[in-house]
Amino acid sequence: MRLSFQQVDAFADGAFTGNPAAVMFLPGWLPDRVLQGVAADNNLSETAFLVPHDGPEADFQLRWFTPLLEVALCGHATLASGHVVLDALPDLANVRFLTTQAGVLSVARDGDRLAMRLPAWPADRPVTEAEADAVAAALGARPVEVWARSRDYLVAVFDSPDEVRGLQPDHAAILGLAPGIDLMLIATAPGEATDVLSRVFVPACGVNEDPVTGSAHAVIAPFWAARFGRPNFTAVQASARGGRLDCRVEGDSVILTGKARTVIRGEYDLPDAALNG
Repeated sequence: MRLSFQQVDAFADGAFTGNPAAVMFLPGWLPDRVLQGVAADNNLSETAFLVPHDGPEADFQLRWFTPLLEVALCGHATLASGHVVLDALPDLANVRFLTTQAGVLSVARDGDRLAMRLPAWPADRPVTEAEADAVAAALGARPVEVWARSRDYLVAVFDSPDEVRGLQPDHAAILGLAPGIDLMLIATAPGEATDVLSRVFVPACGVNEDPVTGSAHAVIAPFWAARFGRPNFTAVQASARGGRLDCRVEGDSVILTGKARTVIRGEYDLPDAALNG
């Protein structure tokens, strides 16, 4: 079986920036072990798999796999998927994706950029003092606040962007913050050229530091919108590749706007033995 795919840099302002994602179209769902194997071969933060959807609520079904596991929400690979579909269908204004755990997500044209609608998942629980101490030890610096969303996300808030840029995290210690949980640790601060700066660490998913993370901004957008007293702000993720995005909170949704560009087009040759093994 040959699967067509594109590799897309999402939230990329130029060459070699943004977060790479593979986008692969399937005629129907393959076994999960096959999807996981393909994602491990791709060895990107996420591989997005799309299957056509017949219902009125969406155009495609969408799932995301890291090199290690399937995730509940991935923003940058959703933006990449929207880019691939809208690039192929120039008369289409937007595309909707049905997901298993995050509902229906959409990507729409916005000039030369794309606007993606994700659920707002605010981190609304202040952690205990012991939890804050463990986060400080894992990051190698003490945040002024730490907030949690269920057990899946921790948000460490710092006073300055330089503190966030200078973090030297202990990834094994981050894994120890929530054993057995696919924890995302977000370090964030007010920005300089943008309103907000962040870095994101997800070692449980096989991604020590994610280049640009849409789902992280679904978590921190409600926090910063409340702090700024306005629904919209600009953001940068200060990874080695880096990426910029605009954020807007609309009720129970977050709208993230950014650019995307295809950098690789090809075919993945899936041997019959992989399907039958």
